Amino acid sequence: MPAPFRADHIGSFLRPADLLKARSSASPDQLRRLEDQHILRVLAKQKELGFEVVTDGELRRRNFMSDFTDAVEGFDLAAGVGRTWKAGQAAGASVSNVTGIVTSKLRQVRPLTGHELPFLKANSPLPIKMTLPSATQFPAISFKSGVTDKVYKDHSALLWDIVAIMKSDLSKLSSEGVKYIQIDAPRYSYYMDPKWREWIKTELKTEPDAALDEAVRADNACFLAAKKDGVTLAIHLCRGNNRSHWYAEGGYDSIAEKLFGTLEADRFLLEYDDERSGTFEPLRFVPKGKTVVLGLVSSKLPRTEDPDVLAKRIEEASKYVPIENLALSPQCGFASTAEGNLLSEDQQWSKLKLVVDTARRVWG
Repeated sequence: MPAPFRADHIGSFLRPADLLKARSSASPDQLRRLEDQHILRVLAKQKELGFEVVTDGELRRRNFMSDFTDAVEGFDLAAGVGRTWKAGQAAGASVSNVTGIVTSKLRQVRPLTGHELPFLKANSPLPIKMTLPSATQFPAISFKSGVTDKVYKDHSALLWDIVAIMKSDLSKLSSEGVKYIQIDAPRYSYYMDPKWREWIKTELKTEPDAALDEAVRADNACFLAAKKDGVTLAIHLCRGNNRSHWYAEGGYDSIAEKLFGTLEADRFLLEYDDERSGTFEPLRFVPKGKTVVLGLVSSKLPRTEDPDVLAKRIEEASKYVPIENLALSPQCGFASTAEGNLLSEDQQWSKLKLVVDTARRVWG
């Protein structure tokens, strides 16, 4: 049976300044030694705070997807499909590219997490949580008409080539001692937000509901490849998290029954930190025995949440999911890209301590 892990986090931590600098100036050996040093530090800090499962903070990655794009040939990382990111509490927007476009047939050249897992296995004081991007993350932002369609006829053809790569690596991870595997899948936010549903119709030339069905099939193929006794499988859903910005809004209502009822995950890590996330009511569709991790603590904003408010919101969610099937986390990682969100490392650890302390208060 999957472990409850009442206090959870999404996986990525803020990069220290010296590590960010070394990324562009140090030799590969120097960078590796510095990464090792900081990973040992964040492993110890997670244990000190009271977490029962740990990550390396994704400190070796450029962004939450770079494990895939660095291990697979076929991406032009100098190009990309832009996305408008809105500031959570500010007017205006910025445009950012977080991955490249596919210009040739994809070919895997090394294991996706092969540069991370050996060090973690040798040094982790607790069970390991490994995070990977959903296969569904890439087609919409890595497929460019006039370029990618010379190699893959459409978004679907690209998606299923990515699924094949993901399935192989996820199967290996679950057989190599990784106790918790999390797929990060921001793409589902497109099916909740009317403006992005329209974008799917006009830009991808696909009906949103059909695209959602295919996305679920793709992620399920990956989950089934990783399914193994003693391994917790999870999916994290958010609405954008680049540099404390976001790109989508809307509650889970329109996709909850299909998403929660058919995804082969043990845990749903859900964004619930502000009004863009909607109500807890869609949680009524979560099947018996599955865990909902409530992302009530913001990884975007520096202010610390009120623990009494957190406990009250967990109680409200328990009207739809039994309290024994709930857990607590920040709504997203602290550094979906290496540049990180707009708060300090001390504030990050303070928020993670709040998660653990609140979990102990609620669940004992």
